[in-house]
Amino acid sequence: MVEILTRVLDDGLAAVEAACSEALREGVHSADVILNILARQREPPPPVTILTPEALRLRHAPLADCSRYDSLRRGP
Repeated sequence: MVEILTRVLDDGLAAVEAACSEALREGVHSADVILNILARQREPPPPVTILTPEALRLRHAPLADCSRYDSLRRGP
């Protein structure tokens, strides 16, 4: 119970109350479940896509040649 109440300081009362409501709707009342719900809501958004400068873009795609790998395995 104390862990849940301390999360109010970081996550806010509305978020903690919503997590408690969600847990109760699912029929669980474990503090670990409520803390897990809060943690899932806190996960950062996906990283921003970085645009590759034109100078670093691939100009000629490499050709797949598995026989080169086989020749390396056989040795000289």
